[in-house]
Amino acid sequence: MSLPTPPDAMFPELFLAVQRSGLFPDSKTFVDLVPRASADEINQAFIECKSEVGFELADFIPRFFKRETLESSASERGSINPHEHIEQLWTLLKRPSDQHVEGSSCIPLPNPYIVPGGRFNEIYYWDSYFTQLGLVESGDVETVRHMVENFAHLIETLGFIPNGNRSYFATRSQPPFFALMVDLLANQTDESVLAEFLPHMMREHLLFWMDGAAKLSVGESNRRVVMTEKGPLNRYWDDAATPRQESFREDESLAKASDRDEETLYRDLRAGAESGWDFSSRWFNGEDLGSISTSNIIPVDLNSLLVMVERVIAKAASIKGLPELSSHYEQLANQRTDAIEYYFFNDDLGCYVDLDLDGFKLRDHQSLAMSFPLFAGIASPQRAACVVAKLNEEFLKPGGWVTTNVESGEQWDSPNGWAPLQWICFQGLKHYQFDELAEEGAKRWLSTLELVFSQTGKMLEKYNVVTPGEIAGGGEYAVQDGFGWTNGTYLALKRAMET
Repeated sequence: MSLPTPPDAMFPELFLAVQRSGLFPDSKTFVDLVPRASADEINQAFIECKSEVGFELADFIPRFFKRETLESSASERGSINPHEHIEQLWTLLKRPSDQHVEGSSCIPLPNPYIVPGGRFNEIYYWDSYFTQLGLVESGDVETVRHMVENFAHLIETLGFIPNGNRSYFATRSQPPFFALMVDLLANQTDESVLAEFLPHMMREHLLFWMDGAAKLSVGESNRRVVMTEKGPLNRYWDDAATPRQESFREDESLAKASDRDEETLYRDLRAGAESGWDFSSRWFNGEDLGSISTSNIIPVDLNSLLVMVERVIAKAASIKGLPELSSHYEQLANQRTDAIEYYFFNDDLGCYVDLDLDGFKLRDHQSLAMSFPLFAGIASPQRAACVVAKLNEEFLKPGGWVTTNVESGEQWDSPNGWAPLQWICFQGLKHYQFDELAEEGAKRWLSTLELVFSQTGKMLEKYNVVTPGEIAGGGEYAVQDGFGWTNGTYLALKRAMET
């Protein structure tokens, strides 16, 4: 299957007209509309109508497009507590298998799946792992299985897992959690699941994340791979260097206000979107988003995750009776672990940081990415203790773990906390037996969610953890409710705190 045609290619003139007009406050709205006619018919109608006296885009769009039907919020159903609310939300957030619609940006999936909620009415890659944690707690392992099968289908047909099942996401991925999803499913069923999805895990790892690695010399890079003296490491990337279609107006405006090369800026914005942290001062080389430099940064969290991926693949190969393949992936994991320990720990700061691609120099920006080597179990006890001290002294706020201590106005910065990072911190601290701090962080986060739920009747995408109860802000769009990964980690943390 070739990459699906995205909206800017499907409706070239109309796309630019709509996205530059400001017709929709959110640039994502148009690219998610469902056509009522073929692309040829719509394009021809636009050519014929646009020069007519009195032509209005606001009248043209409803004639030829419709919005996807979204379920109403579960908050309307009078839930009395977050747990009951979440159980209702699973039904509201579940989408059936997709039917192909010509001209739609939706990449059809063969099985039902859970969407995050709000403006996000498609499956998202890394969100889904944290959503699945909650589905397990709700006893819905069948949907976990369906979602894993959907991601395997995307790997089979596209060669990788895109950011989400939209044609305009098909040039980038997100943090590689597929192997962890397979491992989660295996833990709920049996180990044969690992062997079943071994080809998919290997294909994602070898042909997407590690594409081009074999041809690189030290200091060279290709797409998502960078070669160091300690072996290959990875960065975030996007194969396109144009404005993001779902944030077209915002990206064009930023480029016009910047003196940077437009293609470089657009690629760095897209790479930031692949990171899942879109956006954060972590990716800046200056004071604001215009200085974003994601593709020139080697992230500690991505590489920690890939150690986990390589270990799961090694385990799967062993279960399938392939000892040489298992040994090969164990060696890859060990090599990457050694590289992380060699390159990423900043002794002066006492924590793990990212690297600059240029010269593999340590960056000084501190964020919750420092907790990923603990989550992956690759930090030495001494370094883990340093990270824990840093987390306790600087990142634990009244409402949970703050993403960074920089107030940039971006959503992956202070004062915001995010569900996936709360889970990563909790598990990382538990891994090194810092149980008291892990549970204190979880307790504060859960209390924040319950406080906001008591005020709004909603589970939100992100939370203000510096001033619990204040609704979080920042970024390119309003805070969303729903919300898949918040629901999932709430249930999982609740269970973990009870055991």
